[in-house]
Amino acid sequence: MKINFNYDLELDRAVEFIKKNNIKNVCVQLPDGIKPMAAYICDTIELNCGCSVFIWGNTCFGACDLPIGLDKLGIDLLIQFGHAPWKF
Repeated sequence: MKINFNYDLELDRAVEFIKKNNIKNVCVQLPDGIKPMAAYICDTIELNCGCSVFIWGNTCFGACDLPIGLDKLGIDLLIQFGHAPWKF
């Protein structure tokens, strides 16, 4: 299945950060428009980092919509993707 995707997910930066910080368990949170890329994102991270990646399947309405209780699940890092570029 071919998916047209016009976002730069900067997965190389995520992989570098995970390796540098020896992260073992990652949770990936995606808005509905990016969820079709979930398998690609998780496979890329897992294959390059050797860590476990979990997909947060619930809704994601922006940076303020954080999953609660990830620490109780043993998640070391939350990566939250969005549609709009982050400006700082």
